[in-house]
Amino acid sequence: MRVVGVDDAGRGAIIGPLVIAGVLINEQDLPRLEELGVKDSKLLSPHRREQLAEEIKKLALKYHIVKLAPAEIDKVVETGRKLHRLNRLEAQTMAKVIAALKPDVAYVDASDVLADRFKSHIEESLPFEVRIVSEHKADAKYPVVSAASIIAKVERDRAIAELQESHGNMGCGYPTDAKTIEFLESWIQRFGSYPDFVRKSWKPAKRLKTKAEAEQTRLS
Repeated sequence: MRVVGVDDAGRGAIIGPLVIAGVLINEQDLPRLEELGVKDSKLLSPHRREQLAEEIKKLALKYHIVKLAPAEIDKVVETGRKLHRLNRLEAQTMAKVIAALKPDVAYVDASDVLADRFKSHIEESLPFEVRIVSEHKADAKYPVVSAASIIAKVERDRAIAELQESHGNMGCGYPTDAKTIEFLESWIQRFGSYPDFVRKSWKPAKRLKTKAEAEQTRLS
């Protein structure tokens, strides 16, 4: 039996892509993931994730990565309720990953508060039938999902590193990072609008832009 694990990285970020990765592995090879030390990517150092990502790719039959750009995320978020629309976009993208890998069963880390609803959204976007196991914290329960979380996180870290090379220190790209907020404040003050690697629909981005515009009005 061919098993897929699917997970994301960068869902709550304000800078950079939302990355969704799937890893296809033969069922008999699943114990090898635990032997390698595969676990939830958040519990691993960046260096260890890089190492494991290479080992996972060697073990996997195939893997597939989709990166959703900020503009694509902004488009769906601005046309409806943020979380509902984002959940639907993520389910549709996970379906694309599963369709590309053609497993017998797919384990996914549910983004929706209702894991069964998330499963239904994936199933309705699939061109063929696949058994879907949709659970919260699946990246901590199933090593095959942990493997996908590692691939996704490494890919997103690389995307942020590339942006940093071109534009300077922007932290990890999450609104909880002071360096990220400092970078956005500086950018909006200098240029008046955000670059294409920023999710403009996110509340912190809107707030900083409004603040900068008010300050500009006050000074003019």
